[in-house]
Amino acid sequence: MTMADPDATLLVALDEAVAALRAPLEESDRAQGWTDDLRREVQAEISINRSALRRHGLFMVWYLRPRLDAWMDYEGVRPGRLRSLVLDGQRRFVEARSTS
Repeated sequence: MTMADPDATLLVALDEAVAALRAPLEESDRAQGWTDDLRREVQAEISINRSALRRHGLFMVWYLRPRLDAWMDYEGVRPGRLRSLVLDGQRRFVEARSTS
């Protein structure tokens, strides 16, 4: 699996998002609308999707439909570091669907 491989790129993006969401929130994150509960819930959702991809392979992108953008919009999360990482992972899901 190389970095140009969509599977690897997607997993790397999800790994980065999970790592950032596991860390305590910074003041700027809180100012953007993140709460500890929301951080944990989004991190858990991404972790579940990431585990399914690792366990079963890239074809799972057709069954996993993360709607993290809508969730963060509903929760009132504004643009920032964590939102960018989360949306990058979701965008890579869409890209992986188009290449699989």
